[in-house]
Amino acid sequence: MGKLTSNRQNNKVPIGLVSVSQINIITVIEKDLSGIEDIERCKRILQQHNYNIEAAVQDTLNESEGRPLVYNQPQSQPQERPPTVDTQPFVQRVYTVARPLPSHGWFEWSYMLILLPFRFVYSTIFDVFRWIGRILWNDPRLNVVDPQGDVLKFVRYFTELYGLVHPNFYLGTYSQALNDAKRDLKYVLVYLHSNEHQDTDHFCRTTLANDDVTNFVNEHMIFWAASVDTPEGYRVSRALKENTYPFLALIVLRNSKLTVVLKIEGPIEPEDLVAKLTRGMRDNEGYLVAARQERADISLSQNLRQEQDEAYRESLRQDEEKEKKKRVEQEKLEQEEAARKEEEQRSQQLKEDKIRMRLEKAANLPAEPDADDPECVRLLIKLPNGVRLDRCFRKTDSLEVIYDYVYVQDDVPEEFQLQTNYPRRVLQCQPAGKEAPPLYQQWMRPV
Repeated sequence: MGKLTSNRQNNKVPIGLVSVSQINIITVIEKDLSGIEDIERCKRILQQHNYNIEAAVQDTLNESEGRPLVYNQPQSQPQERPPTVDTQPFVQRVYTVARPLPSHGWFEWSYMLILLPFRFVYSTIFDVFRWIGRILWNDPRLNVVDPQGDVLKFVRYFTELYGLVHPNFYLGTYSQALNDAKRDLKYVLVYLHSNEHQDTDHFCRTTLANDDVTNFVNEHMIFWAASVDTPEGYRVSRALKENTYPFLALIVLRNSKLTVVLKIEGPIEPEDLVAKLTRGMRDNEGYLVAARQERADISLSQNLRQEQDEAYRESLRQDEEKEKKKRVEQEKLEQEEAARKEEEQRSQQLKEDKIRMRLEKAANLPAEPDADDPECVRLLIKLPNGVRLDRCFRKTDSLEVIYDYVYVQDDVPEEFQLQTNYPRRVLQCQPAGKEAPPLYQQWMRPV
């Protein structure tokens, strides 16, 4: 949680709500507090926070430190629950500082003895009436409506009354302070303020305004404060069970539980306060070291587990890629095999079709006429491999008959043409459209 600080030590900067007419002044103040150089951005930030300088500065500091926003949060966000706090552990140290008694002469002592009965009666009657009032009317401090508003109200009051020299107030609720301390393993110093107590004013002006106290608290712990006259302060007062004021409590994470390890009651002096806080921190520092080491071990274990998970996912990805590659290669081989079988089947079908066609053509060939027949012509056909075919045909036979005769021979290639030697011409042995092949006598003279 960022702390509200100011670079101006001598000038008192008013904190609170401002009007729109003061935007130019406020933007200058905003630049001084947060270090933003862009005037327009300062205006936008102030507008987002309804021109509340304190809220704008605090959220800007939180955002720069990577912490969640305290003021400009969605309305629907649930209120953060306070962690459990051990308020009366057996290791708790309690320091009660008695108010120094002034030296009196015999006249002052006589005067005090005379007034003592009257003071006793007045105090008794006042306590009785206050007790009756609590029975008849509910204490409004029991109804906590706006805990953060109570804290901000006290901070404004304290700053206006006692100035800017004081430890940096935590501008969130008591629960938020405890959760931040638990998360960041820090100490929380709680201050409960009572306007009615006679020692409060002296404590605020001499102890809290002391430079040594301010620097020590700002360096080592979160400083949370509230007035017991507000619902939030009264709730914390009932939880911590203080006996007198001014009241300070030091809270730290001890054995995985937030614990009130130190209570200071009464008007303690600055030097004594620093000494008591130093001793309290020294007595409990070992628990913070152990907590940090435990968190480091957990973080190391989580990182190791994350690395193992990433290595497993990478191995799984590589196995999936190998399996995919293997599946693609297998599908390719299956496709090639299917194509080869299909080609074989097609080739086999062509062979079977050719054999069947040869058989059909051979069966349909007309019988060879006698060589003595005057309508007969003898043809000598030479194949590409040198084989010679010798057969007689009728002059009235179609050239297709000659082609079929050659086609049914074993040594004939798949595709061929018939042509004469002289004059060299190609015989039209196949039908051309609707026209049938010509007769032999239309092409050749008898041999």
